[in-house]
Amino acid sequence: MPSVVLPQATIDYRVSGPAEDDGRPPVVFVHGALVDGRLWDGVAAGLAEQGFRCIQPDLPLGSHLRPVTDRSVLSPAGVAGLVHELLVALELRDVTLVGNDTGGGVCQFLVDAHPDRVGRLVLTNCDAFDKFPPFPFDVIFSLMRSTVSTRLATTAMVPTVLRHSPLGYGLLAEHLNPALTASWMRPCRTDARIAGDFAALARAIGRTDLTEVTPRLRSFTKPVSLVWGNADRCFTPELGQRLAAAFPDSTMVGVEGARTFVPLDNPGVVRDAIAEVSTRT
Repeated sequence: MPSVVLPQATIDYRVSGPAEDDGRPPVVFVHGALVDGRLWDGVAAGLAEQGFRCIQPDLPLGSHLRPVTDRSVLSPAGVAGLVHELLVALELRDVTLVGNDTGGGVCQFLVDAHPDRVGRLVLTNCDAFDKFPPFPFDVIFSLMRSTVSTRLATTAMVPTVLRHSPLGYGLLAEHLNPALTASWMRPCRTDARIAGDFAALARAIGRTDLTEVTPRLRSFTKPVSLVWGNADRCFTPELGQRLAAAFPDSTMVGVEGARTFVPLDNPGVVRDAIAEVSTRT
């Protein structure tokens, strides 16, 4: 897997589609906490077949394999800065930026602070306003603010029945792959350095919301598409509608039966929305 070495962290990423720009904007995917870039595999595969270059970084949000070199970057705004630095390092411009869950919040921080390389934005169910994160994950993350508690929590999730319960990933998708979710928990469970990274992130998330950023989203005048799972009990459709209204040029597509992880529950709808918005400037 290729990687980019930044001062604060080394970022591994998956790349698919054409190596050279063929006129379609590159697509960069931003995942959330305790998952990695594989969340987007089903979406990226379909876009790559259509000729889009797709970049799926594994960001330091708890399922990464390389510990960061500077934990001061482990906040939603700090990770947004890392994504911007990744775009610069890969010389990507006019990007279609796609976010989910915590990653959607990261995308909002990015287009607020570093909008220059982003040509358009796609948000699936994600943090917004003061929902950072929503219940019950605000409580769960509050219990994972130390290396020891993070390792204990992820060790408790070894049984699939618990990992796929509402205390784990159970609220987030209709269709979960046990091997994939186990691999997402493994880094924090087995590597104290990664657990320490996540604990630092959890402490920062506890001090974060988007209420100051949200009014400035009006300044992002480029196309925005929201693809929102209607069966999500964490990030409700009403939250998505409020977020859509925060942008001056936005559309919203509801996805019946999908939860937070829309890229898993219905990758085709997400793929089509990205392809459509990528034709807009």
